[in-house]
Amino acid sequence: MSVAELLKRSVLEHLSQEEYLYLVERAPLGALKEAADRIRREMHSDETVSYIIDRNINYSNICSAVCTFCAFYRKPGSTEGYVLTYEDIFEKVEETLSMGGSGILMQGGLHPDLPLEWYEQLLRELKSRYRIHLHCFSPPEIFAFTQTFRMTTWEVLSRLKAAGLDSIPGGGAEILVDEVRKKNTNKCNTNEWLRVMEVAHNLDLPTTATMMFGLGESSAQRIEHLERIYQLQVRTNGFVAFIPWTLQPDNTKIGRKIPDRQSSEEYLRWLAMARIYLINIPNLQVSWLTQGIQVGRQGLHYGANDMGSIMIEENVITPAGAHYRATEKNLVDAIEAEGFKPVKRKANYIQLEESIEV
Repeated sequence: MSVAELLKRSVLEHLSQEEYLYLVERAPLGALKEAADRIRREMHSDETVSYIIDRNINYSNICSAVCTFCAFYRKPGSTEGYVLTYEDIFEKVEETLSMGGSGILMQGGLHPDLPLEWYEQLLRELKSRYRIHLHCFSPPEIFAFTQTFRMTTWEVLSRLKAAGLDSIPGGGAEILVDEVRKKNTNKCNTNEWLRVMEVAHNLDLPTTATMMFGLGESSAQRIEHLERIYQLQVRTNGFVAFIPWTLQPDNTKIGRKIPDRQSSEEYLRWLAMARIYLINIPNLQVSWLTQGIQVGRQGLHYGANDMGSIMIEENVITPAGAHYRATEKNLVDAIEAEGFKPVKRKANYIQLEESIEV
């Protein structure tokens, strides 16, 4: 078994987890970069790189879950807890639209008291007022809804879709290995996360998928995470993009145990590995929010074809230490500087424009 042989086979067939593990641990970074870049060129031969203008509206920070890596949540009853009013949310949407936004990413804590009707009415109001793409509620939120309202995943998602939900973000995955999850969170387990996504795909709700790494997990456990995403995509073909990012440990419980961030080299290695592994997912997004624009630019040569959002607002990763910021011009300039053509998109990766002038 050689690196060259495995990389050649990886384009033609799905390898075993042991073989992918061998690659990510033994292959020179340059070899992974070359293979991932070749796959990107084959999948996106027009040499475009997409991005989006949206904001992450965090409607509430009240959360019944406890996660070692979160600096955002507040326990029910906390004096620092909040729930945004509909009017607050409308103002944020209008500001986003004024900046050329094409969608809204909306997520919150696992609030134990808000009724399902609160979410349904919000979606209906947003859709009737603005006709904007609504990319909302990660799998842990959906699973929490099923528990709070004593409904099936199908029932919850069907009602939210009828109210205006267009797609679902892939947050809350972290590492889809219960051995890792049990040490770091008491929200949904691996199968519950995957079940939400499978039902969403069967309801024709496209979703993204994520991986947050650096929690102390092994390389084999990261590979197991990728395998579970790959296998679900084989069954449903509902993931439109994969987004890996690194743990931001500031102001978190886990930060006292794991204070150091993953290096840019480690990030790029796993970004390339994601492109090689998840050959059945069309888009791969860089995480400039956690790595910075310069590393984000490099990522476009490690298999990524998307720069993500300018992040008008972000309240979850930022308190944990992600302090990078970007304007639309920053992203467009970065894309063009690396020799690609910038194209604006929606959250479901449908392109909006063929050319960009900023």
